[in-house]
Amino acid sequence: MAWHPGQAYGQDLRDRVLNASGSIAEVATRFRVSKSYVARARSRRHRLGDDTAGVQHNHVPLKLSGLEDVLAARVQAINDQTLEQLCQWLHAEHGVQVSVTTMWKTLARLGLSLKKRCSMPPSRSART
Repeated sequence: MAWHPGQAYGQDLRDRVLNASGSIAEVATRFRVSKSYVARARSRRHRLGDDTAGVQHNHVPLKLSGLEDVLAARVQAINDQTLEQLCQWLHAEHGVQVSVTTMWKTLARLGLSLKKRCSMPPSRSART
């Protein structure tokens, strides 16, 4: 398994870097890591006494994660709403204010659509 950008280095490499003697530049060159990585790892060990990688806080919880079932039921019951109207309903009923973009992305993730469907069959004489 190869290392990818944004991914923490393995604990074995971290241990070797932290246990190596020499300057930051020498250790970085020896283990083919950046100088900032060596400096941050040493700083973390000095500040916290911890040799493990810190927890990455990349995930932002979804704003509508608890309301997906309610939202799906609303869209299926009343399919003639615009995204703006759906946002206003959500704010009035549940106190959650979201943008049209957030609503659009949530509906797409749930596989729901607000397509307007005509009640009349298509005209035979109209161009198709």
